[in-house]
Amino acid sequence: MNDDQLLRYSRQIMLPQIDAQGQEKLLNATALIIGLGGLGAPVSMYLAAAGVGHLILVDFDKVELTNLQRQIVHTTDDIDRPKVESARDNLHLLNPEIKITTINKKLDDNELLEQIKQVDIVIEGSDNFATRFAVNAACVQTKTPLVSGAAIRMEGQVSVYLNDGEGPCYHCLYKDEGELDATCSENGVLAPVVGIIGSIQATEALKVLTNTGEPLSGRLLLLDAMSMEWRTLKLKKDPGCPVCSV
Repeated sequence: MNDDQLLRYSRQIMLPQIDAQGQEKLLNATALIIGLGGLGAPVSMYLAAAGVGHLILVDFDKVELTNLQRQIVHTTDDIDRPKVESARDNLHLLNPEIKITTINKKLDDNELLEQIKQVDIVIEGSDNFATRFAVNAACVQTKTPLVSGAAIRMEGQVSVYLNDGEGPCYHCLYKDEGELDATCSENGVLAPVVGIIGSIQATEALKVLTNTGEPLSGRLLLLDAMSMEWRTLKLKKDPGCPVCSV
């Protein structure tokens, strides 16, 4: 690290759990962020600020006025721009040193698999189960850690799937889409709730990348913002899971 990097990341380097060695790991890491909406916005900002060296941003939507209530990586001037371009430019204002690759399209299964093969971690913040299942399957196949989050109304959840063959995968938790495939556009969401969940996703990603602490593997963290109460559910590997137990 040069002097500017030592100064920029000094508060992080001061942490004995991170230190200069951990910061070097972040600078050399590549993270794939699926979705630049309410969750992907804070995730991308914190990973950029923390010095993750290469961010790959995937989204095929454009910025809309209704997004700005919660998708804090975008601004009013970005309305009608592709989200990945808006996020890239604003993240570079935050940290011009990192590399950012943008993918302004919906990836098919093969394209998704090829992208995930190139990264150290995937952070998923989409709003539909089809994408979540596809990302999970690719992460299991490539043995890539996945940080999954979701938020709607005044509720949120986060978990980490290390995909090491020992713990559960996302499909062990959700067998099918069912009635849970709801979106914020249909049900609403309180802005800070996605910020809280996205910040936890970023925290877990940094922990995994630096091999620090205990990740939320085998645990599902649930937030009820109405009462501001947290619950933790234990997750077990499903021996009959068609994705991770075949």
